Amino acid sequence: MGGDPGIVEILGLAASLSLLSGWRLYLCVLATGLAMRWGALSLPEHLAALRVLANPWVLGVAAAAALLEFLADKVAWLDSLWDAIHSLIRPLGGALLTLAVIDPADPATQAIAFLLGGGASLIAHGGKASARAVVNASPEPFSNIAISSVEDVAAGGLLALAYAFPIAAGAIALALLALALWLMVRARRVLGRILAPSVSPH
Repeated sequence: MGGDPGIVEILGLAASLSLLSGWRLYLCVLATGLAMRWGALSLPEHLAALRVLANPWVLGVAAAAALLEFLADKVAWLDSLWDAIHSLIRPLGGALLTLAVIDPADPATQAIAFLLGGGASLIAHGGKASARAVVNASPEPFSNIAISSVEDVAAGGLLALAYAFPIAAGAIALALLALALWLMVRARRVLGRILAPSVSPH
């Protein structure tokens, strides 16, 4: 994304980062930091706050956490435990990343971005965790690996798209957030049927 971004581009980038933080927070931090460190991503001055992601210490921690998440996300029930642990971390990370995209000269807009970014990350996280809980209740042993791999590819692809074409990425992110909401509602119904005690007829 070259030049000074317009408001639509900024909103698209913010929406994408908040969504990705609800799925793959550490991958988002790692990929963005590496792109900046290798010169593949040149951020305008407006997004200077994101340059901290290229710090070697931040990259090291993000790489270790991303690897742990990659492995944990492939194992049934361990993925749900990992999601439970990150119920606060992912929304907070999404809120902070979204905050870094917004002009610091406008505190009111930053406050709104912080709340909306955290909320969007929470919805994305909730949709992911809900869908995975349903998958874990399924007898198919390979479902976790397949779904997790799809999430890996989708997260990486959307991250690349977010910085190259933020408007398109933002539109996709909004659609995926709507899907996450639907998954949360649907998963609750499915899990309710699975976990409900059977009632014997009298």
